Amino acid sequence: MALVRLLVLSVLHVSLIGCQHAQSSHQVSSPHHPEGEQSPLGVDNLSFPWSRLRLPRYIIPLHYRLLLHPNLTGLSFNGSVQIQIDVQNNTNWVVLHSKSLQIFSATILDQNLTHLSDQEDMRIVGVLPVLHNPSHEQIGIFSPRVLSSGQKYSLYIEFGAELSEGFYGFYKSTYRTSTGGIRTLASTHFEPTSARMAFPCFDEPTFKANFSVRIRRSPEYISLSNMPVVKTVEVSAGLLEDQFAPSVKMSTYLVAFVICDFKSVTATTSSGVQSITFCLLTCVFLSDLIAIPDFQSGAMENWGLTTYRETSLLFDPLTSSVSDKLWVTMVIGHELAHQWFGNMVTMDWWNDIWLNEGFARYMEYISVEATYPDLKVEEYLLYTCFAAIGHDSLNSSRPISSPADNPTQIKEMFDTVSYDKGACVLHMLRHFLTDEVFQSGIVRYLRKFSYRNARNQDLWDSLVNTCSEEDFISGKHCYSSDQATKNYLFAGEHLDLTAMMNTWTLQKGIPLITVTRKGSRLILRQDRFLRTVLPSDPLWPTLQKGFLWHIPLTYKTDASSTIHRHLMTTHTDSIHIGEEVTWVKVNADMTGYYVVHYEDGGWDGMAKLLRENHTALSYKDRTHLIHNAFQLVTAGHLPINKALDLIGYLRLETHTVPLLQGLGYLESFYQMIEKRNEHDVTRNLGMYILRFFRAVIDQQTWSDSGSVSERRLRSEVLSLACHLNDPPCVEQARHNFKEWLQSNGTLNLPTDVAETVYSVGAQDDHGWASLLHTYNVSLSEAQKNKILYALTCSRDTNKLQRLLELGLEGKVIRLQDLSGLIQMVARNPRGHHLAWNFVKKNWDLLVQKFQLGSSCIRNILITTTHQFSSLEDLAEVQLFFESIKEHASRLRATQLVLDNLQKNVRWIQRNLETLRSWLTEQMK
Repeated sequence: MALVRLLVLSVLHVSLIGCQHAQSSHQVSSPHHPEGEQSPLGVDNLSFPWSRLRLPRYIIPLHYRLLLHPNLTGLSFNGSVQIQIDVQNNTNWVVLHSKSLQIFSATILDQNLTHLSDQEDMRIVGVLPVLHNPSHEQIGIFSPRVLSSGQKYSLYIEFGAELSEGFYGFYKSTYRTSTGGIRTLASTHFEPTSARMAFPCFDEPTFKANFSVRIRRSPEYISLSNMPVVKTVEVSAGLLEDQFAPSVKMSTYLVAFVICDFKSVTATTSSGVQSITFCLLTCVFLSDLIAIPDFQSGAMENWGLTTYRETSLLFDPLTSSVSDKLWVTMVIGHELAHQWFGNMVTMDWWNDIWLNEGFARYMEYISVEATYPDLKVEEYLLYTCFAAIGHDSLNSSRPISSPADNPTQIKEMFDTVSYDKGACVLHMLRHFLTDEVFQSGIVRYLRKFSYRNARNQDLWDSLVNTCSEEDFISGKHCYSSDQATKNYLFAGEHLDLTAMMNTWTLQKGIPLITVTRKGSRLILRQDRFLRTVLPSDPLWPTLQKGFLWHIPLTYKTDASSTIHRHLMTTHTDSIHIGEEVTWVKVNADMTGYYVVHYEDGGWDGMAKLLRENHTALSYKDRTHLIHNAFQLVTAGHLPINKALDLIGYLRLETHTVPLLQGLGYLESFYQMIEKRNEHDVTRNLGMYILRFFRAVIDQQTWSDSGSVSERRLRSEVLSLACHLNDPPCVEQARHNFKEWLQSNGTLNLPTDVAETVYSVGAQDDHGWASLLHTYNVSLSEAQKNKILYALTCSRDTNKLQRLLELGLEGKVIRLQDLSGLIQMVARNPRGHHLAWNFVKKNWDLLVQKFQLGSSCIRNILITTTHQFSSLEDLAEVQLFFESIKEHASRLRATQLVLDNLQKNVRWIQRNLETLRSWLTEQMK
């Protein structure tokens, strides 16, 4: 893959941490104050000088000299920071971020190292007044002598705090050794707005600076930071100080440090987890990868010190499945991509976080596909886009680029839209522009904005830049503003790339293309695709108003192997295809981000094609048809029996992806209906699935043999078969579990079916208790994840309640796993209301532990209500949101929950009886 050259230009060696544990101006009364700054009232009567959430633009940090001394026994830390600042407007104030820090002292020195204090007014020479604004997480430092525009100063602050209890800022973590001992470490997670919890700083992405870090520690520990240690000195008996090399210019959220007793493992192999030097313009430094025992997200791309949840980095061949291997590989690929997309070139503000996360999500597929083709990751990009469509087809979705001002809003930006939709829009753009144009534009973008910040427009300008190769190689940036957006020729048309991409990034939603065949022409219409409102609803015209996309359409026909292209920029359009064409498949290989509806018998034609000659379409096209059909059912555009008839061809299907797509829809219907006490439909649907997929089920072996795709199919199919109480599946799982029990856990189950075996074994008291014991003593997070899922499959609500309480306690089950645990319990028909009641009862505690706006809070809300489908459920959820109005009004997730619930209610109202009748007919 040519694009990989963009990412990995040299493969050397990387340190992998965590696999093994060891352990002279005059005083001015009223200087010019820029807009937003309030005039001081005098040294003895000061008011906070700044009223905005965003910091002033006229003080620029250049270099931080940071000293930290954590105490892992007392679980606290002290520190100091000297920040060189460039003042660009006269002012008496320096305003920066600080949260939950105790400020001991603050001084400002000029370039001659002279204190800017009025020594007659200050009790201690050089110490300045510090004002706090906790609601904005800011402090203001008052200088009685004016800071002059154009001058540089040094701000020196001493501070201290407790190590954080959660997952943000500078926080404590613990792990258990193989002998049962508990060890403590301290680690950081700053993105998006938590560097201010570890040291006072200008905690916004545009304030890039260099960082020189020093960390004091006891000899039994090591310290890590973004850069290598250049010197370690003994400060006093039993106290060492590691001094790290100055960093490259970077944003505060990328600063990182860890104090632990881990040992490093260096890998230089060409397979597995590689150690990679990041080189684009010049090699900067090696990167350490470290697994943190307590970690809320999957990983964090800190420059030079990437931190991971253990399950996102550590692979154990004895307990990790092929899905675990794929996950580890993709997460590492994602974080490596961030070294360019996010670290070297950073979004200007959090409203464009997709420039970081959308690129990293997309490039993880590109890089892994090239380096590990056997993993077949291109198959998973389809699911990424399906997830984005599921979110984006709700009215409560948002544009890719959305306003985000306060920390809660900023945290909510790390969602499906930024990651998955961002990746899918980039995938569409790459195929539209061609690989060569896309890659050269991306290289221009990275070169021009290296160690700087960028916005949407900067990306579009880079992609349409037509400078010569000579200018490009010389490092010049030669486009002009009037030329940049209208100079790329595509399919005979002048393309305004900015106008086109604004329709994808500045408006929410996804287009629905309705296709009608009229003789030799295809008649096309675009609408906004919504799964919550029908065209017959009074709200429909209002929700459609103003939406228009510039859509790069592609299509295939039976008359040619060519992929045809057409740019649709109007609400209606038509394409000449010829009279001889029998069938047309729009959105070839699903490279475009849009849903397609074939009107006037079009879906009957597609079903006929799949029955008679399904290999005429690629596996991606077959999967896309299945997905679109069932999405249209939910949206009320297609009867459910039509979609069910469409997947009737799956008896002939041999490719894993379309098989799992069709099976996945049937499984989701089963899971929703079994929670409604619709016993006849639940029974018949379960019997239909087992009968229809009998041949596929019987082909599976209880082993780890086969390709990645075959192993994934085995895992999914056997899991569902045992859940549906398929006798041969349950019998084999019980046999394997009995053997595992008799071996006292020394028998290694095949990793791809271990979760299914554990789940069946957890149905009796002895099996459940044995699994909980193994969970408690296991050192493999991969095994613990599988066991935890199995424990939540119990039909005993007392056991499920106990698990939830253990998760909240955070000892046996780590707090980092609580949101996933709640989701697992909610999947269980005996546990879905139990989980929801748990969330309601413990809401304030959950917000305290995970922070409002975090991915954990969002996932807890969405997953516990995901399969509610009654009007009573809807009313109950609305009532709860009203009771937490102060929180709910600040969360976008609450409206997503209500939209999804209303969608489910309508699905049941429209489709349950049709499904009942269809199943009755099929079971005859």
